[in-house]
Amino acid sequence: MKKISLIIGQTSSLPKEVIEEHGIVCVPYIVNWPEGEKIPGENIFQKMREAEKEGILTLPKTSQPSPGVFKKIFDEELKRAEKLIVLTLSSKLSGGYNSALQAREIIPEKNRIFVLDTLNVTVGEGLIDLYVVKMIQEGKDEREILERFPQIIKNTHLFGMVEDPKWLERGGRISHSFALLLEKMQKIGMRPLIGVKNGKVKPVALKMKAKDVPEALFRELKKEVEKIKDKKEIKIAIGHADNLEGAEKLKELIKKNLKEIEILFLGLIDPVIGVHVGPGSLAIAWSQFKL
Repeated sequence: MKKISLIIGQTSSLPKEVIEEHGIVCVPYIVNWPEGEKIPGENIFQKMREAEKEGILTLPKTSQPSPGVFKKIFDEELKRAEKLIVLTLSSKLSGGYNSALQAREIIPEKNRIFVLDTLNVTVGEGLIDLYVVKMIQEGKDEREILERFPQIIKNTHLFGMVEDPKWLERGGRISHSFALLLEKMQKIGMRPLIGVKNGKVKPVALKMKAKDVPEALFRELKKEVEKIKDKKEIKIAIGHADNLEGAEKLKELIKKNLKEIEILFLGLIDPVIGVHVGPGSLAIAWSQFKL
């Protein structure tokens, strides 16, 4: 029996091969979109683009796993591990954290289960997951992980940009007039920078010269990390909403100009956040934390 089993959400945007490599247990979230079942596409973002072409105006709806789903996974993993650490998407954006807590409460051996709120999303959440993986691999026990976890959250940053504000409008996140304003701004190279603050996704700045999104995100990253002396402590994760070309360009900019920084993974943004920001969006997470 292993000491600790790590359970995460599909919302972390970790690639399948990374999850399998580290033996992580991943809890699926619910995506409900009956109209999209017959629409062609390799991922939900391709389907969203195709649906728009076909005049289908509905968007996928997402929801958290039920406590019953979490309980079933907890019951199975308690047979394999002494302790369970469960990391969830920010509780301020989803009910996944509360579902996991409810499942824990109905398990007799609940003192073996530790449910933690990452207060982050998508690749930021995934980066936090990988820090915990490393601590488990280094033999840290649950007490050490719990002690360090608040600092990991504090040191993990996420920001990104959407390709087209129409998806924010269609999802009810912004008004039609504001979407039109953002479109006009994008034509002259201005885009809002979206980030995570206190567990919530919100605009954090307005960036000039942002027609090229990978270039704009790279400049923002470079500005944020330039004062850090030991850049070898910085880890990066890149996410994209079916915009692999943009994600690869951002990756190459980092590798060429910030050679000391390690990129841990590049993955497809999960549907829970992705359906709101829309196809084409790019996100980057970075963290400085010495284990």
